[in-house]
Amino acid sequence: MSYAQHNNPKVPAVKNEPMHSYAPGTPQRAALEAAVKEMEQQAPFEVPCVVNGKEVKTGKLNKQYMPHDKTKVLCTFHEADEATVASAIEGALKAKAEWETMPWADRAAIFLKAADLVSGKYRNKILAATMLGQGKNAWQAEIDAAAEMCDFFRFGVKYVEQLYSQQPEENAAGSWNRIEYRPLEGFVLAVSPFNFTAIGGNLNGAPVMLGNVSLWKPSPMAVYANYITYQIFTEAGIPPGVIQFIPGPAPEVVGQAIASPDFAALHFTGSTFVFKSIWKNVASNLEKYKGYPRLVGETGGKNFHLVHKTAEVKNAVIQTVRAAFEYSGQKCSALSRLYVPKSLWEGGFKDLLLSEVAKIKVGPCSEWTNHMGPVIAQPAFDKIMGYIQKAKDAGGEVLIGGTGDDSTGYYVQPTVILTKDPQSVTMVEEIFGPVITAYVYDDEDYEKTLELVDNTSQYGLTGSIFAQDRSALLKATNKLRNAAGNVYYNEKCTGAVVGQQPFGGARASGTNDKAGSISIFYRFVSARSVKDNFVGLEDFQYPSNLA
Repeated sequence: MSYAQHNNPKVPAVKNEPMHSYAPGTPQRAALEAAVKEMEQQAPFEVPCVVNGKEVKTGKLNKQYMPHDKTKVLCTFHEADEATVASAIEGALKAKAEWETMPWADRAAIFLKAADLVSGKYRNKILAATMLGQGKNAWQAEIDAAAEMCDFFRFGVKYVEQLYSQQPEENAAGSWNRIEYRPLEGFVLAVSPFNFTAIGGNLNGAPVMLGNVSLWKPSPMAVYANYITYQIFTEAGIPPGVIQFIPGPAPEVVGQAIASPDFAALHFTGSTFVFKSIWKNVASNLEKYKGYPRLVGETGGKNFHLVHKTAEVKNAVIQTVRAAFEYSGQKCSALSRLYVPKSLWEGGFKDLLLSEVAKIKVGPCSEWTNHMGPVIAQPAFDKIMGYIQKAKDAGGEVLIGGTGDDSTGYYVQPTVILTKDPQSVTMVEEIFGPVITAYVYDDEDYEKTLELVDNTSQYGLTGSIFAQDRSALLKATNKLRNAAGNVYYNEKCTGAVVGQQPFGGARASGTNDKAGSISIFYRFVSARSVKDNFVGLEDFQYPSNLA
């Protein structure tokens, strides 16, 4: 093993973080309510850039608003300027020398401690920041900022241990072969989204766990929760400079980072358009780089539920409601396309779906009975309402919802659109909001509908198949082989769990490197084979050379 991988005892067994229910009367609910109230009263907070462990206040200020009440500011943050980014790159490369040579057991201990800090000391604080800043209700914040964050760190340690243990099995007499899993030469740029606090933790955590250093550009709509995550990394023991926290405008920060000869990798979650743009810019810079940068991205989705005539209706309906409307449809895995056979649609599916959607309460996260909160900001609100209008203009029928109110916060009512055109705009384009479009197909056209599901969208992230007929499940699975990187049987298309369903999709949905599994870690190492010879040669010639 390498100098950075010695001292390699077995790490503790890991399990998924237990989740709190926050049911009425529980101490967890009381504590979280108090944390949310306290944070809302103390806001706005000031968030600096952090470079080489020191706060940098550039004076170039931006604000993160609370989407449930657009008059309230959660934090004011300093945006990185050119000098700050340059200092972050230089400092990260200096910090790398010591970090990559730290024994693996010590790096592992830091991330295990980080998980325990999330699970305990910081749990209510990071949940409150996620609720107020990103518009999540308590449960959506819990499964993200608490459970998934812990799981990324703990399972990540286990996966890195497994990676390092993969060594050559063959050794010729008098020698020993081994592989060193080196961190990449240079720095990793982590660009994180607003919708999952845990993703910010993982975009940095996965490469840094392996001895890399990162520059972290968080979404301006998630700065405060990400800053708390950065503080957790620091308290856990990650040295100054290993992760540089540099919020700021994406074109400038990302552009400067990828122009550096030391740019080694991108770890990205966000829009397909932005990821493709970065990829093109990286390609145009290839002559500058010391090596070929690794580009790892999870982007958009146009996810589907396909219902077969043998499906159990109530389960399919309830799963559909959860998949479409939890967190206001702002998950990259959220349901957007619904295909239902005519016999079930007219036989109760439609009525049950509409009656269940009608029960959904929409409002601020501080009111616990609200199942749906706001969408993240004005541009999102305008985009979603625009798509609803496009659907109506094209002949789509709004069965429920279709309205929004941005007078105080950015609220869109849960919306179901019925279309007769399976290639209509809201069946094809990503909306990223609480809108699903249903297409009713003739029962005998199941196989034709499989072709529709496969060919309608450029994306390939998640999808669900509902059927009691195993042959129908198999047929759909084979036909839709490339239509979803995560496929579910009789289960909603959201909710992948670290260590259980490695997450990611292909086509326009990303590089499918499977966060939450060992696969992602291969992308952030550069292996070196080492052969250690113990017996010297006596002659340069081989027997075949002899007369």
